[in-house]
Amino acid sequence: MVDKVDLYGRIFVRGQIEAVTGLHIGGSPAALAIGSVDNPVIRDALSGRPYIPGSSIRGKMRSLWEKMTGVEQNWSLTKGRRIKAGQHQAKEVVIHLCNTSKEYEQCPVCQIYGVMGQSDAAFPTRLVVRDAFLSEESQKRLKNAKTDLPYTEVKWEAAIDRITSAATPRQVERVPAGAVFDRFEMVFSVYDPNDLARFLNVLEAMQLVEDDYLGGLGSRGSGKVKFENLQLSCRARNRYADEIQWPPSENAGLGVQDILAQKQALLTWLQDKIKEEAYQPTES
Repeated sequence: MVDKVDLYGRIFVRGQIEAVTGLHIGGSPAALAIGSVDNPVIRDALSGRPYIPGSSIRGKMRSLWEKMTGVEQNWSLTKGRRIKAGQHQAKEVVIHLCNTSKEYEQCPVCQIYGVMGQSDAAFPTRLVVRDAFLSEESQKRLKNAKTDLPYTEVKWEAAIDRITSAATPRQVERVPAGAVFDRFEMVFSVYDPNDLARFLNVLEAMQLVEDDYLGGLGSRGSGKVKFENLQLSCRARNRYADEIQWPPSENAGLGVQDILAQKQALLTWLQDKIKEEAYQPTES
């Protein structure tokens, strides 16, 4: 259990997400009424436009980072309880979850993505990921395009019976390739000087998502995305009103690889801006 939390600053990543291939992030079955599609996408309740939930981005980043670091899969999201490694059922959703302070202090995953409330311990979550919404340009293009449904296309697929070879057709709703989502934002809180280096792991997890897929049907071509026009900035504890832009991203948006190619320079810059220092009240 963490008894004291010192917030030394925050790091911000803002930009856009492009759907390089069709994107399917599943929505509620209640959305079937829109066009009787078997697998609808998630849509904003007010505008009816598809969007990318921050939870989908963050969950994918965590999942891939767990695989990259090789941590034990010891918590069943399906059953809401701790399990022993390798003892879950085929369709059971499992993740890694620290249970003690000692585990947490050494964990490359929970230090960034936090620990769920069901755990016996409580620790601060560093990474927040916001929802991303269709850009105005993409809204106009898709609204004027001859899509099957508002802002989306319908892709027909066939499920093949392995014994009889019979094909069962089904419809999958996707946001078309080329659509761009705006207002993508990640906020990374710095509670420890080592968090500045951990932030680089967040960027690496973004690269893992680009190399994998977001949403469903990735093995069948859907879900390839690209983070673009990225800008980085930070706010320090005693200068929180002043948001400072990382110079390389001031005038031209960057891709994930562009930033990772300069990660040592970025780390040095962050260490200069966000320091382990006592809070100083602002004089009135």
